[in-house]
Amino acid sequence: MPFDLQPVHLQNEFIQLIPLQETDFEELYAVASDPLVWEQHPNKLRYQRDVFQNYFEGAMLSKGAFLIRDKQNGEVVGSSRFYDYDEKNNSVLIGYTFIGRKFWGSGHNKALKKLMLEYAFQFVDKVYFHIGAYNIRSQKAIEKIGAVKVDEYEVEYYGEDSKLNFVYLINKP
Repeated sequence: MPFDLQPVHLQNEFIQLIPLQETDFEELYAVASDPLVWEQHPNKLRYQRDVFQNYFEGAMLSKGAFLIRDKQNGEVVGSSRFYDYDEKNNSVLIGYTFIGRKFWGSGHNKALKKLMLEYAFQFVDKVYFHIGAYNIRSQKAIEKIGAVKVDEYEVEYYGEDSKLNFVYLINKP
């Protein structure tokens, strides 16, 4: 079975991942329009509509992006995606993730990563994450679930200048 970057039925007790659609823009932007969501991110202006529009276009083109919904109340939690699947290296990346502040510290991010990792490890042995060099909050969160920093390099986000990122790795258990 090939690795589908945008499967339809990923869910657990906390969240449901739904393949991102053009019609999700307004609902997702409502979460993304909070400047504090982006304060440690390499692109701190992503809360601005035109900057977020560029992020959203890149998400749609990726064919691996998800809208994250809370399983209990249906609210939009944020977004994440699979990208850069490498069959030869037996790896994929998870990233471009953001979670609304309402859900910080609630277990939703941990549930998201667990769900995506369990799915990915059916197909690959290595999952990488690009995390902004100054995004301490995300670095700590990814380390809590067992990721190890393995590299640093410039990452060019869709339609944006490249920014220094740390590369984290989780190997298949």
